[in-house]
Amino acid sequence: MSEAPPYIDAEAMARLVPMSTAIEAVESVLRSGLDPEAEPPRGVVDVPGGQLLLMPSSTTSYTGVKIATVTPGNAARDLPRIQGLYLLLDGATHRPLALLDGIALTSLRTPAVSGAAIRHLAVPDTRRLLVFGTGPQAWGHVEAVRAVRPALEHVDVVARTPEKVAAFVDRCRATGLSAAPATPADVATADVVCCCTTAREPLFDSTMLPAHATVAAVGSHEVDAREVDEGLLGRGLVVAESREVALRECGDIVLAADAGAFAVERLRTLGELVRGEVPVPDDRPRLFKSAGMAWEDLGVGAAVYEAWTRLG
Repeated sequence: MSEAPPYIDAEAMARLVPMSTAIEAVESVLRSGLDPEAEPPRGVVDVPGGQLLLMPSSTTSYTGVKIATVTPGNAARDLPRIQGLYLLLDGATHRPLALLDGIALTSLRTPAVSGAAIRHLAVPDTRRLLVFGTGPQAWGHVEAVRAVRPALEHVDVVARTPEKVAAFVDRCRATGLSAAPATPADVATADVVCCCTTAREPLFDSTMLPAHATVAAVGSHEVDAREVDEGLLGRGLVVAESREVALRECGDIVLAADAGAFAVERLRTLGELVRGEVPVPDDRPRLFKSAGMAWEDLGVGAAVYEAWTRLG
């Protein structure tokens, strides 16, 4: 009987792969020639109480699949809204190599993808970040911005629950950052804005956003939900992981296009950005819209496994 593959939990993942390494893994995949447009679509199966998501991807070195659930009712049960596991296989033999905590992997790779975009979009002297949300993704985005913009000094926090905002502010301060509860109007002083919520309507008025600001919106992969308004897309540079996925899953982009505020021909991709093929303007905002893709899980999951084989 073959030996069972190791299980890499959230604690081990945090120890083995810091955010900077995860960001490098994302960029490395894109520079390797992988084409996100060729990825199979996310499998979405409606199940009682939510959805089952299947996200496979492969390279010559590795194959992997994430099985995740989205259960909106879990908030009332004090359970995670998203749960899952990731199975990593050898790329040639398809021998199971490792089983990874799917929540921890998602919580790492999503801000890592944003970090890769922010590295190329945000102004070099970024000092002020505004975060919408107080969950794991919001914290991951603080770490990601800090990894690519170490001059970051201050974090403004906007969320619906004052107690959670206060705890998040304390967490930021414990790492040496200044931080404060904020309102959506505080985007007016932000260098970077990260939207990490389940909102279905725009979180802020984009006319208040400074011309130099960068926005990362990661909260949804549904065509009828959005975190930013169409004015931002009409005004700014817009980058997504994949044109096909953006038009299939990104309400921020689809709704703006349907309203005539955004011409989809203007959409650029993260791969183009990482390879230096996208001129970044200094006179209008920049938006990175992420839906989450399977190649990101594979790239970061492989980095976790390789670190585990080296360091245990």
